[in-house]
Amino acid sequence: MTAPRWTQAPNRTLEAGGVRFAYRELGRQHGGTPVVFLNHLAAVLDNWDPRVVDGLATRHHVIVFDNRGIGASTGAPADSIEQMALDAIRFIQATGFALVDLFGFSMGGMVAQEIALREPQRVRRMILAGTGPAGGAGISRVGRIAHLDLLRGLHTGQDPKQFLFFTRTPSGIAAGKAFLARLQERTQHRDRAITVRAYLAQLRALKAWGRQPPAELSRIRQPVLIVNGDQDRMVPSSNSHELARRLPNSTLLIYPDAGHGGVFQHHADFTPKALAFLAN
Repeated sequence: MTAPRWTQAPNRTLEAGGVRFAYRELGRQHGGTPVVFLNHLAAVLDNWDPRVVDGLATRHHVIVFDNRGIGASTGAPADSIEQMALDAIRFIQATGFALVDLFGFSMGGMVAQEIALREPQRVRRMILAGTGPAGGAGISRVGRIAHLDLLRGLHTGQDPKQFLFFTRTPSGIAAGKAFLARLQERTQHRDRAITVRAYLAQLRALKAWGRQPPAELSRIRQPVLIVNGDQDRMVPSSNSHELARRLPNSTLLIYPDAGHGGVFQHHADFTPKALAFLAN
């Protein structure tokens, strides 16, 4: 029997800490360390690129969940990265897994850092994509950039992610269109869209994260793969270089002519590199 793909993975729920978390899982579910995906700003389950999820699921048990108050998960949305990390820890505890790998994209990468600092014994390896450290350059202005590109999207009739995630070069524009088409491949039992209330709570969390004093990232001893495009407008690419400098066991992968969504634009190159990193 063919294993289910991300676009057919059933919607599930799991109770933890008074919250009913919505999640999906697929891939190898016997042996090995599961990979927990941590979502970006305004993302629900349907915002992950099927090529990336399916690629990692060829060798790993992959779990993707909505934080509380997001998508189909219940509860009031968190308005701090620290609270999102605590919610993620509760979710991971409820899965019964003592050790996980984390794949955090954008805001999810910030949550992953906080989890590793709070509960290092739970984390084996991390992939941090399009993200930055607390107090990182430009992170407190993410809301301003997102609002601008929301308006650009409304004015041009395009999805704002075309501007937020990809460069405006011919290759970047083409990659954005292909990515947005892949996000529509799931046609049934899709997740609920994020609410305005939840989106604004996440913007408050990002603004506070960008204004926080730097954390002592040298305490994170796990292997970390840091990935970004060289022209990230949302979380400036300099933050990826800063993470690589401060995380003692890190590897940096920067894609040329790519923006915030570099892992989606270059999924064919990124996925085997991510698998090799997780296998080492």
